[in-house]
Amino acid sequence: MSATLIARDLAAGHGDRALFTGLDLVVAPGDVIGLVGVNGAGKTTLLRTLAGILPAESGSVGLNPPTANVGYLPQERERRAGESVRDFLARRTGVAAAQAAMDAAAEELATGADGADDRYSVALERWLDLGGADLDDRAAALSAGDLRIDLDLPMTALSGGQAARAGMASLLLSRYDTYLLDEPTNDLDLDGLAHLEQFVAGLRAGVVVVSHDREFLTRTVNKVLELDLHQQQIRLYGGGYASYLEERERARSHAREQYEEFSDKKDDLLERARMQRGWMDKGVRNARRKAPDNDKIGKNLRGETSEKQAAKARQTEKMIERLEVVEEPRKEWELRMEIAAAPRAGAVVATLRDAHVRRGSFDLGPVTLQIDWADRVAITGANGAGKSTLLAALLGRLPLSSGSASLGSGVVVGEVDQARGLFLGDEPLARAFGDAVPTFSDADVRTLLAKFGLKSGHVTRPAQSLSPGERTRAALALLQARGVNLLVLDEPTNHLDLAAIEQLESALASYTGTLLLVTHDRRMLAAVSTNRHLEVADGKVTG
Repeated sequence: MSATLIARDLAAGHGDRALFTGLDLVVAPGDVIGLVGVNGAGKTTLLRTLAGILPAESGSVGLNPPTANVGYLPQERERRAGESVRDFLARRTGVAAAQAAMDAAAEELATGADGADDRYSVALERWLDLGGADLDDRAAALSAGDLRIDLDLPMTALSGGQAARAGMASLLLSRYDTYLLDEPTNDLDLDGLAHLEQFVAGLRAGVVVVSHDREFLTRTVNKVLELDLHQQQIRLYGGGYASYLEERERARSHAREQYEEFSDKKDDLLERARMQRGWMDKGVRNARRKAPDNDKIGKNLRGETSEKQAAKARQTEKMIERLEVVEEPRKEWELRMEIAAAPRAGAVVATLRDAHVRRGSFDLGPVTLQIDWADRVAITGANGAGKSTLLAALLGRLPLSSGSASLGSGVVVGEVDQARGLFLGDEPLARAFGDAVPTFSDADVRTLLAKFGLKSGHVTRPAQSLSPGERTRAALALLQARGVNLLVLDEPTNHLDLAAIEQLESALASYTGTLLLVTHDRRMLAAVSTNRHLEVADGKVTG
Protein backbone atom coordinates (compact mmCIF):
# COMPACT_ATOMS: atom_id res chain seq x y z
CA MET A 1 0.00 0.00 0.00
CA SER A 2 1.03 3.64 -0.37
CA ALA A 3 1.92 5.12 3.00
CA THR A 4 3.19 8.39 4.41
CA LEU A 5 5.17 8.73 7.63
CA ILE A 6 4.76 12.05 9.43
CA ALA A 7 6.97 13.30 12.30
CA ARG A 8 6.09 16.49 14.14
CA ASP A 9 8.23 18.50 16.57
CA LEU A 10 10.47 15.57 17.55
CA ALA A 11 13.21 16.00 20.13
CA ALA A 12 15.91 13.63 21.34
CA GLY A 13 19.03 13.81 23.47
CA HIS A 14 21.77 11.77 25.06
CA GLY A 15 22.00 12.37 28.78
CA ASP A 16 21.97 16.13 29.26
CA ARG A 17 23.07 16.79 25.65
CA ALA A 18 20.40 17.73 23.11
CA LEU A 19 20.73 16.00 19.74
CA PHE A 20 17.87 17.68 17.91
CA THR A 21 14.66 19.54 18.74
CA GLY A 22 11.64 20.66 16.75
CA LEU A 23 12.23 18.15 13.95
CA ASP A 24 9.47 17.93 11.35
CA LEU A 25 9.62 15.36 8.55
CA VAL A 26 7.22 13.92 5.99
CA VAL A 27 8.28 10.72 4.20
CA ALA A 28 5.94 10.26 1.26
CA PRO A 29 5.85 7.44 -1.31
CA GLY A 30 8.78 7.85 -3.70
CA ASP A 31 10.87 9.93 -1.29
CA VAL A 32 14.43 8.70 -0.82
CA ILE A 33 15.80 10.87 1.97
CA GLY A 34 19.49 10.69 2.83
CA LEU A 35 20.02 11.34 6.55
CA VAL A 36 23.45 12.91 7.15
CA GLY A 37 25.38 14.35 10.09
CA VAL A 38 28.53 13.75 12.10
CA ASN A 39 28.87 10.66 14.27
CA GLY A 40 26.83 11.20 17.41
CA ALA A 41 24.42 13.70 15.79
CA GLY A 42 21.47 11.39 16.39
CA LYS A 43 20.93 9.69 13.02
CA THR A 44 20.34 6.20 14.43
CA THR A 45 18.32 7.68 17.31
CA LEU A 46 16.05 9.39 14.78
CA LEU A 47 15.57 6.21 12.74
CA ARG A 48 14.73 4.21 15.85
CA THR A 49 12.29 6.91 16.96
CA LEU A 50 10.58 6.96 13.56
CA ALA A 51 10.34 3.16 13.75
CA GLY A 52 8.67 3.32 17.17
CA ILE A 53 11.52 1.47 18.87
CA LEU A 54 12.46 4.50 20.97
CA PRO A 55 9.78 6.73 22.50
CA ALA A 56 9.88 10.35 21.36
CA GLU A 57 11.06 12.72 24.10
CA SER A 58 8.54 15.16 22.66
CA GLY A 59 6.51 15.40 19.48
CA SER A 60 4.81 12.60 17.59
CA VAL A 61 5.25 10.08 14.78
CA GLY A 62 2.24 8.97 12.76
CA LEU A 63 1.38 6.87 9.72
CA ASN A 64 -1.19 7.37 7.03
CA PRO A 65 -2.80 4.86 6.88
CA PRO A 66 -2.18 3.77 10.49
CA THR A 67 -1.92 0.10 9.45
CA ALA A 68 1.10 0.70 7.20
CA ASN A 69 4.21 -1.42 7.81
CA VAL A 70 7.45 0.37 8.70
CA GLY A 71 10.67 -1.58 8.32
CA TYR A 72 13.73 -0.53 10.32
CA LEU A 73 16.77 -2.40 9.07
CA PRO A 74 19.85 -1.71 11.20
CA GLN A 75 23.32 -2.76 10.17
CA GLU A 76 23.75 -5.89 12.30
CA ARG A 77 27.31 -6.90 13.08
CA GLU A 78 26.46 -9.44 15.77
CA ARG A 79 24.88 -12.71 14.67
CA ARG A 80 22.37 -14.38 16.96
CA ALA A 81 23.29 -17.80 18.27
CA GLY A 82 20.92 -20.53 17.12
CA GLU A 83 19.45 -18.44 14.28
CA SER A 84 19.60 -19.96 10.79
CA VAL A 85 19.83 -17.91 7.60
CA ARG A 86 16.17 -18.77 6.94
CA ASP A 87 15.17 -17.53 10.41
CA PHE A 88 17.29 -14.40 9.96
CA LEU A 89 15.51 -13.56 6.71
CA ALA A 90 12.10 -14.12 8.30
CA ARG A 91 12.99 -11.87 11.23
CA ARG A 92 14.46 -9.05 9.16
CA THR A 93 11.53 -8.99 6.73
CA GLY A 94 9.06 -8.80 9.64
CA VAL A 95 7.43 -12.07 8.59
CA ALA A 96 8.51 -13.94 11.75
CA ALA A 97 6.82 -11.42 14.07
CA ALA A 98 3.73 -11.33 11.83
CA GLN A 99 3.59 -15.14 11.84
CA ALA A 100 3.79 -15.21 15.64
CA ALA A 101 0.98 -12.66 15.91
CA MET A 102 -1.13 -14.64 13.45
CA ASP A 103 -0.54 -17.91 15.34
CA ALA A 104 -1.53 -16.27 18.63
CA ALA A 105 -4.69 -14.87 17.04
CA ALA A 106 -5.50 -18.31 15.60
CA GLU A 107 -5.28 -19.87 19.07
CA GLU A 108 -7.65 -17.21 20.40
CA LEU A 109 -9.98 -17.90 17.49
CA ALA A 110 -10.02 -21.61 18.33
CA THR A 111 -11.05 -20.84 21.93
CA GLY A 112 -13.81 -18.48 20.82
CA ALA A 113 -12.33 -15.43 22.53
CA ASP A 114 -14.16 -12.15 22.04
CA GLY A 115 -12.81 -10.12 19.11
CA ALA A 116 -10.62 -12.98 17.92
CA ASP A 117 -12.06 -12.78 14.39
CA ASP A 118 -10.95 -9.18 14.00
CA ARG A 119 -7.53 -9.78 15.52
CA TYR A 120 -6.91 -12.77 13.27
CA SER A 121 -8.03 -10.82 10.21
CA VAL A 122 -5.65 -7.95 11.01
CA ALA A 123 -2.75 -10.35 11.70
CA LEU A 124 -3.38 -12.27 8.48
CA GLU A 125 -3.51 -9.08 6.46
CA ARG A 126 -0.19 -7.92 7.90
CA TRP A 127 1.43 -11.31 7.25
CA LEU A 128 0.27 -11.21 3.63
CA ASP A 129 1.37 -7.58 3.16
CA LEU A 130 4.87 -8.45 4.37
CA GLY A 131 5.14 -11.30 1.87
CA GLY A 132 4.79 -14.18 4.30
CA ALA A 133 2.83 -16.37 1.87
CA ASP A 134 5.72 -16.82 -0.55
CA LEU A 135 8.77 -15.86 1.51
CA ASP A 136 10.20 -19.39 1.50
CA ASP A 137 9.92 -19.67 -2.28
CA ARG A 138 11.46 -16.23 -2.86
CA ALA A 139 14.27 -16.94 -0.37
CA ALA A 140 15.04 -20.28 -2.06
CA ALA A 141 15.24 -18.58 -5.47
CA LEU A 142 17.55 -15.91 -4.08
CA SER A 143 19.70 -18.53 -2.35
CA ALA A 144 20.16 -20.39 -5.61
CA GLY A 145 21.04 -17.14 -7.37
CA ASP A 146 22.67 -14.09 -5.80
CA LEU A 147 22.73 -15.24 -2.16
CA ARG A 148 24.65 -18.50 -2.74
CA ILE A 149 24.15 -19.64 0.88
CA ASP A 150 22.43 -22.67 2.36
CA LEU A 151 19.33 -21.27 4.11
CA ASP A 152 19.65 -23.82 6.91
CA LEU A 153 23.18 -22.78 7.88
CA PRO A 154 23.49 -21.03 11.26
CA MET A 155 24.26 -17.31 10.93
CA THR A 156 27.23 -17.74 13.27
CA ALA A 157 28.85 -20.07 10.72
CA LEU A 158 28.88 -17.46 7.95
CA SER A 159 31.93 -15.52 6.90
CA GLY A 160 31.77 -11.73 6.96
CA GLY A 161 31.09 -11.67 3.22
CA GLN A 162 28.32 -14.26 3.49
CA ALA A 163 26.71 -12.36 6.38
CA ALA A 164 26.75 -9.19 4.25
CA ARG A 165 25.00 -11.06 1.42
CA ALA A 166 22.40 -12.39 3.88
CA GLY A 167 21.74 -8.85 5.08
CA MET A 168 21.36 -7.71 1.48
CA ALA A 169 18.98 -10.59 0.81
CA SER A 170 16.79 -9.63 3.78
CA LEU A 171 16.36 -6.20 2.23
CA LEU A 172 15.59 -7.54 -1.26
CA LEU A 173 12.97 -9.89 0.20
CA SER A 174 11.25 -7.27 2.37
CA ARG A 175 7.91 -5.67 1.51
CA TYR A 176 7.52 -2.69 3.82
CA ASP A 177 5.49 0.45 3.12
CA THR A 178 8.22 2.71 4.52
CA TYR A 179 11.89 1.79 4.82
CA LEU A 180 14.31 3.08 7.46
CA LEU A 181 17.79 1.88 6.48
CA ASP A 182 20.77 2.32 8.81
CA GLU A 183 24.10 1.93 6.98
CA PRO A 184 22.86 -0.64 4.43
CA THR A 185 26.02 -0.18 2.34
CA ASN A 186 28.40 -1.41 5.07
CA ASP A 187 30.38 -4.48 3.98
CA LEU A 188 28.66 -4.71 0.59
CA ASP A 189 30.83 -5.47 -2.42
CA LEU A 190 30.39 -3.68 -5.74
CA ASP A 191 27.84 -6.20 -6.95
CA GLY A 192 25.87 -5.85 -3.72
CA LEU A 193 25.95 -2.07 -3.99
CA ALA A 194 24.57 -2.30 -7.54
CA HIS A 195 21.72 -4.53 -6.31
CA LEU A 196 20.99 -2.14 -3.43
CA GLU A 197 20.92 0.89 -5.71
CA GLN A 198 18.61 -0.90 -8.13
CA PHE A 199 16.33 -1.98 -5.28
CA VAL A 200 16.06 1.50 -3.76
CA ALA A 201 15.53 3.11 -7.18
CA GLY A 202 12.68 0.71 -7.91
CA LEU A 203 10.79 1.25 -4.64
CA ARG A 204 7.53 3.15 -4.63
CA ALA A 205 7.67 3.28 -0.85
CA GLY A 206 9.26 6.14 1.09
CA VAL A 207 12.83 5.60 2.28
CA VAL A 208 15.05 7.24 4.89
CA VAL A 209 18.63 6.02 4.62
CA VAL A 210 21.82 6.62 6.59
CA SER A 211 24.92 5.83 4.56
CA HIS A 212 28.60 6.73 4.51
CA ASP A 213 28.85 5.81 0.81
CA ARG A 214 28.97 9.09 -1.12
CA GLU A 215 28.52 7.44 -4.51
CA PHE A 216 25.47 5.51 -3.27
CA LEU A 217 23.93 8.72 -1.92
CA THR A 218 24.63 10.51 -5.20
CA ARG A 219 22.91 7.76 -7.19
CA THR A 220 19.84 7.21 -5.02
CA VAL A 221 18.57 10.04 -2.79
CA ASN A 222 16.29 12.85 -3.94
CA LYS A 223 16.30 14.77 -0.64
CA VAL A 224 18.83 15.22 2.17
CA LEU A 225 18.01 15.78 5.85
CA GLU A 226 21.01 17.19 7.69
CA LEU A 227 21.32 16.97 11.47
CA ASP A 228 23.80 19.76 12.15
CA LEU A 229 24.98 19.03 15.68
CA HIS A 230 27.37 21.99 15.80
CA GLN A 231 24.80 24.62 14.82
CA GLN A 232 21.95 22.74 16.56
CA GLN A 233 19.95 23.05 13.36
CA ILE A 234 17.93 20.72 11.15
CA ARG A 235 17.76 21.37 7.43
CA LEU A 236 15.92 19.53 4.66
CA TYR A 237 17.42 20.04 1.22
CA GLY A 238 15.54 19.24 -1.97
CA GLY A 239 17.42 17.62 -4.81
CA GLY A 240 20.07 14.92 -4.71
CA TYR A 241 23.28 14.58 -2.75
CA ALA A 242 25.43 16.64 -5.12
CA SER A 243 22.85 19.42 -5.01
CA TYR A 244 22.87 19.23 -1.20
CA LEU A 245 26.64 19.72 -1.04
CA GLU A 246 26.44 22.81 -3.25
CA GLU A 247 23.45 24.28 -1.44
CA ARG A 248 24.97 23.61 1.99
CA GLU A 249 28.16 25.41 1.01
CA ARG A 250 26.16 28.37 -0.27
CA ALA A 251 24.05 28.44 2.90
CA ARG A 252 27.13 28.35 5.16
CA SER A 253 28.83 31.08 3.15
CA HIS A 254 25.67 33.22 3.26
CA ALA A 255 25.30 32.71 7.03
CA ARG A 256 28.89 33.81 7.58
CA GLU A 257 28.41 36.88 5.34
CA GLN A 258 25.20 37.84 7.15
CA TYR A 259 26.90 37.60 10.53
CA GLU A 260 29.94 39.59 9.41
CA GLU A 261 27.69 42.29 7.92
CA PHE A 262 25.71 42.49 11.19
CA SER A 263 28.88 42.47 13.29
CA ASP A 264 30.53 45.23 11.22
CA LYS A 265 27.42 47.41 11.34
CA LYS A 266 27.05 46.94 15.10
CA ASP A 267 30.74 47.74 15.66
CA ASP A 268 30.41 50.92 13.56
CA LEU A 269 27.36 52.08 15.53
CA LEU A 270 29.02 51.29 18.87
CA GLU A 271 32.07 53.31 17.84
CA ARG A 272 29.86 56.20 16.71
CA ALA A 273 27.96 56.16 20.02
CA ARG A 274 31.25 56.10 21.94
CA MET A 275 32.56 59.11 20.02
CA GLN A 276 29.29 61.03 20.46
CA ARG A 277 29.36 60.41 24.22
CA GLY A 278 32.96 61.55 24.27
CA TRP A 279 32.17 64.73 22.42
CA MET A 280 29.25 65.37 24.75
CA ASP A 281 31.38 64.88 27.87
CA LYS A 282 34.14 67.06 26.46
CA GLY A 283 31.64 69.81 25.60
CA VAL A 284 30.23 69.81 29.13
CA ARG A 285 33.73 70.09 30.66
CA ASN A 286 34.70 72.91 28.31
CA ALA A 287 31.48 74.78 29.06
CA ARG A 288 32.13 74.61 32.80
CA ARG A 289 35.76 75.67 32.45
CA LYS A 290 35.45 78.54 29.96
CA ALA A 291 32.14 80.18 30.79
CA PRO A 292 32.23 83.13 33.28
CA ASP A 293 29.53 83.06 35.86
CA ASN A 294 27.72 85.98 34.16
CA ASP A 295 27.98 84.54 30.57
CA LYS A 296 24.53 82.97 30.57
CA ILE A 297 24.09 83.15 26.78
CA GLY A 298 27.37 81.29 26.05
CA LYS A 299 26.68 78.77 28.77
CA ASN A 300 23.23 78.02 27.36
CA LEU A 301 24.59 77.74 23.81
CA ARG A 302 27.26 75.27 24.81
CA GLY A 303 24.74 73.40 26.93
CA GLU A 304 22.44 73.10 23.91
CA THR A 305 25.35 71.75 21.84
CA SER A 306 26.11 69.11 24.49
CA GLU A 307 22.44 68.13 24.64
CA LYS A 308 22.38 67.72 20.88
CA GLN A 309 25.38 65.36 21.11
CA ALA A 310 23.61 63.41 23.87
CA ALA A 311 20.50 63.15 21.67
CA LYS A 312 22.59 61.88 18.79
CA ALA A 313 24.22 59.31 21.08
CA ARG A 314 20.80 58.13 22.31
CA GLN A 315 19.59 57.91 18.70
CA THR A 316 22.61 55.79 17.77
CA GLU A 317 22.00 53.50 20.77
CA LYS A 318 18.40 53.02 19.67
CA MET A 319 19.65 52.08 16.20
CA ILE A 320 21.85 49.43 17.85
CA GLU A 321 18.85 48.11 19.80
CA ARG A 322 16.76 47.91 16.61
CA LEU A 323 19.40 45.91 14.74
CA GLU A 324 18.15 42.44 13.85
CA VAL A 325 20.53 40.16 15.72
CA VAL A 326 22.36 37.57 13.62
CA GLU A 327 23.91 34.78 15.70
CA GLU A 328 27.48 33.91 14.86
CA PRO A 329 27.71 30.52 13.13
CA ARG A 330 29.33 28.14 15.56
CA LYS A 331 32.83 27.09 14.68
CA GLU A 332 32.40 23.66 13.18
CA TRP A 333 34.51 20.89 14.70
CA GLU A 334 36.77 19.36 12.09
CA LEU A 335 38.82 16.22 12.40
CA ARG A 336 42.48 16.89 11.65
CA MET A 337 43.90 13.42 11.31
CA GLU A 338 47.49 12.29 10.94
CA ILE A 339 48.92 8.79 10.85
CA ALA A 340 52.16 8.56 12.78
CA ALA A 341 54.84 6.68 10.87
CA ALA A 342 57.21 4.33 12.68
CA PRO A 343 60.82 4.12 11.48
CA ARG A 344 61.17 2.49 8.11
CA ALA A 345 61.02 -1.30 7.99
CA GLY A 346 63.18 -3.41 5.69
CA ALA A 347 62.84 -3.45 1.92
CA VAL A 348 60.50 -6.47 2.10
CA VAL A 349 57.49 -5.94 4.37
CA ALA A 350 55.51 -9.18 3.99
CA THR A 351 55.63 -12.31 1.84
CA LEU A 352 53.56 -15.37 1.04
CA ARG A 353 55.17 -18.33 -0.73
CA ASP A 354 52.86 -20.96 -2.27
CA ALA A 355 50.51 -20.27 0.63
CA HIS A 356 47.26 -22.17 1.11
CA VAL A 357 44.65 -21.35 3.75
CA ARG A 358 41.63 -23.58 4.31
CA ARG A 359 38.70 -22.35 6.38
CA GLY A 360 35.90 -24.91 6.31
CA SER A 361 35.01 -25.42 2.68
CA PHE A 362 36.83 -22.26 1.58
CA ASP A 363 40.32 -22.53 0.11
CA LEU A 364 42.60 -19.55 -0.56
CA GLY A 365 45.65 -20.20 -2.69
CA PRO A 366 48.14 -21.00 -3.76
CA VAL A 367 49.31 -17.42 -3.26
CA THR A 368 52.83 -16.16 -3.89
CA LEU A 369 53.02 -12.48 -3.07
CA GLN A 370 55.59 -9.95 -1.92
CA ILE A 371 54.74 -6.56 -0.37
CA ASP A 372 57.63 -4.11 -0.52
CA TRP A 373 58.40 -1.00 1.51
CA ALA A 374 56.07 1.95 0.63
CA ASP A 375 53.83 -0.19 -1.56
CA ARG A 376 50.29 1.20 -1.59
CA VAL A 377 48.05 -1.71 -2.44
CA ALA A 378 44.31 -1.63 -3.17
CA ILE A 379 42.68 -5.03 -2.61
CA THR A 380 39.27 -5.60 -4.16
CA GLY A 381 36.92 -8.51 -4.75
CA ALA A 382 33.44 -9.79 -4.06
CA ASN A 383 32.25 -10.61 -0.55
CA GLY A 384 33.48 -14.05 0.44
CA ALA A 385 36.24 -14.04 -2.17
CA GLY A 386 38.97 -14.17 0.50
CA LYS A 387 40.20 -10.57 1.00
CA SER A 388 40.15 -10.66 4.81
CA THR A 389 41.64 -14.17 4.74
CA LEU A 390 44.47 -12.84 2.56
CA LEU A 391 45.17 -10.03 5.04
CA ALA A 392 45.16 -12.44 7.98
CA ALA A 393 47.57 -14.76 6.18
CA LEU A 394 49.93 -11.89 5.32
CA LEU A 395 49.96 -10.72 8.94
CA GLY A 396 50.58 -14.24 10.28
CA ARG A 397 47.26 -14.43 12.12
CA LEU A 398 46.06 -17.56 10.31
CA PRO A 399 47.86 -20.88 10.19
CA LEU A 400 48.67 -21.97 6.63
CA SER A 401 47.70 -25.38 5.31
CA SER A 402 50.86 -25.27 3.24
CA GLY A 403 53.46 -22.79 2.10
CA SER A 404 55.00 -20.02 4.16
CA ALA A 405 54.31 -16.47 5.37
CA SER A 406 56.64 -13.93 6.92
CA LEU A 407 56.74 -10.33 8.06
CA GLY A 408 59.88 -8.29 7.43
CA SER A 409 62.11 -7.02 10.19
CA GLY A 410 61.03 -3.85 11.95
CA VAL A 411 57.43 -4.06 10.70
CA VAL A 412 54.96 -2.31 13.01
CA VAL A 413 51.36 -3.07 12.04
CA GLY A 414 48.47 -0.68 12.50
CA GLU A 415 45.05 -2.14 11.77
CA VAL A 416 41.74 -0.34 12.18
CA ASP A 417 39.60 -3.46 12.39
CA GLN A 418 41.76 -4.95 15.12
CA ALA A 419 41.70 -1.70 17.10
CA ARG A 420 37.92 -1.42 16.95
CA GLY A 421 37.72 -4.58 19.02
CA LEU A 422 39.59 -2.85 21.86
CA PHE A 423 36.59 -0.64 22.48
CA LEU A 424 33.84 -3.16 23.12
CA GLY A 425 34.28 -3.65 26.87
CA ASP A 426 32.70 -2.17 30.00
CA GLU A 427 35.64 0.00 30.99
CA PRO A 428 35.61 3.72 30.20
CA LEU A 429 36.93 4.71 26.79
CA ALA A 430 39.82 6.74 28.27
CA ARG A 431 41.06 3.74 30.25
CA ALA A 432 40.72 1.30 27.33
CA PHE A 433 42.60 3.71 25.09
CA GLY A 434 45.25 4.40 27.73
CA ASP A 435 45.88 0.68 28.19
CA ALA A 436 46.65 0.46 24.46
CA VAL A 437 49.19 3.32 24.66
CA PRO A 438 50.76 3.04 28.15
CA THR A 439 53.31 5.78 27.42
CA PHE A 440 50.48 8.35 27.23
CA SER A 441 49.40 10.23 30.34
CA ASP A 442 45.70 10.54 31.10
CA ALA A 443 45.84 14.16 29.91
CA ASP A 444 47.50 13.09 26.65
CA VAL A 445 44.80 10.45 26.08
CA ARG A 446 41.98 12.93 26.63
CA THR A 447 43.62 15.57 24.43
CA LEU A 448 44.11 13.16 21.53
CA LEU A 449 40.60 11.72 21.77
CA ALA A 450 39.19 15.27 21.85
CA LYS A 451 40.92 15.93 18.52
CA PHE A 452 38.87 13.06 17.14
CA GLY A 453 35.62 14.49 18.49
CA LEU A 454 35.56 12.26 21.58
CA LYS A 455 35.32 14.70 24.46
CA SER A 456 34.51 14.57 28.18
CA GLY A 457 31.04 13.16 27.57
CA HIS A 458 32.55 10.23 25.65
CA VAL A 459 35.76 9.30 27.46
CA THR A 460 34.11 8.49 30.79
CA ARG A 461 31.43 6.28 29.22
CA PRO A 462 31.83 2.51 28.85
CA ALA A 463 33.57 2.02 25.52
CA GLN A 464 30.89 -0.39 24.31
CA SER A 465 28.20 2.28 24.78
CA LEU A 466 29.73 4.45 22.04
CA SER A 467 28.27 4.39 18.56
CA PRO A 468 30.12 2.28 15.95
CA GLY A 469 31.31 5.49 14.31
CA GLU A 470 32.68 6.82 17.60
CA ARG A 471 34.52 3.54 18.23
CA THR A 472 35.98 3.76 14.73
CA ARG A 473 37.22 7.27 15.50
CA ALA A 474 38.91 5.93 18.63
CA ALA A 475 40.57 3.27 16.47
CA LEU A 476 41.81 5.95 14.07
CA ALA A 477 43.14 7.94 17.04
CA LEU A 478 45.26 4.91 17.95
CA LEU A 479 46.93 5.13 14.55
CA GLN A 480 47.99 8.66 15.45
CA ALA A 481 49.14 7.61 18.92
CA ARG A 482 51.18 4.62 17.78
CA GLY A 483 53.84 4.80 15.12
CA VAL A 484 53.08 2.29 12.36
CA ASN A 485 54.83 1.46 9.12
CA LEU A 486 52.39 -1.14 7.76
CA LEU A 487 48.87 0.24 7.73
CA VAL A 488 46.10 -2.31 7.12
CA LEU A 489 42.63 -0.90 6.53
CA ASP A 490 39.83 -3.41 6.03
CA GLU A 491 36.68 -1.48 5.08
CA PRO A 492 37.75 1.58 7.11
CA THR A 493 34.80 3.72 6.02
CA ASN A 494 32.23 1.51 7.75
CA HIS A 495 30.37 3.65 10.32
CA LEU A 496 32.50 6.75 9.73
CA ASP A 497 30.69 9.99 8.98
CA LEU A 498 31.37 11.69 5.66
CA ALA A 499 33.65 14.41 7.05
CA ALA A 500 35.81 11.83 8.84
CA ILE A 501 36.11 9.74 5.64
CA GLU A 502 37.41 12.78 3.77
CA GLN A 503 39.92 13.46 6.56
CA LEU A 504 41.07 9.83 6.45
CA GLU A 505 41.63 10.16 2.71
CA SER A 506 43.65 13.31 3.35
CA ALA A 507 45.74 11.56 6.03
CA LEU A 508 46.46 8.64 3.70
CA ALA A 509 47.77 11.07 1.10
CA SER A 510 50.59 12.14 3.44
CA TYR A 511 51.28 8.71 4.98
CA THR A 512 54.70 7.47 3.84
CA GLY A 513 54.64 3.85 5.02
CA THR A 514 53.20 0.72 3.43
CA LEU A 515 49.43 0.57 2.91
CA LEU A 516 47.05 -2.35 2.38
CA LEU A 517 43.57 -1.01 1.66
CA VAL A 518 40.45 -3.15 1.34
CA THR A 519 37.40 -1.08 0.45
CA HIS A 520 34.31 -1.10 -1.71
CA ASP A 521 33.93 2.66 -1.32
CA ARG A 522 34.16 3.81 -4.93
CA ARG A 523 35.02 7.41 -4.04
CA MET A 524 37.81 6.29 -1.69
CA LEU A 525 39.29 3.99 -4.34
CA ALA A 526 39.42 6.97 -6.68
CA ALA A 527 40.75 9.41 -4.06
CA VAL A 528 43.55 7.35 -2.45
CA SER A 529 46.72 7.01 -4.50
CA THR A 530 47.89 3.39 -4.90
CA ASN A 531 50.61 1.79 -7.00
CA ARG A 532 49.34 -1.81 -6.95
CA HIS A 533 45.93 -3.45 -7.30
CA LEU A 534 45.22 -7.00 -6.17
CA GLU A 535 41.98 -8.67 -7.20
CA VAL A 536 40.72 -11.60 -5.08
CA ALA A 537 38.19 -13.92 -6.70
CA ASP A 538 37.17 -17.42 -5.65
CA GLY A 539 40.24 -17.87 -3.48
CA LYS A 540 42.71 -16.74 -6.15
CA VAL A 541 44.80 -13.56 -6.10
CA THR A 542 45.78 -11.74 -9.27
CA GLY A 543 47.59 -8.48 -9.94
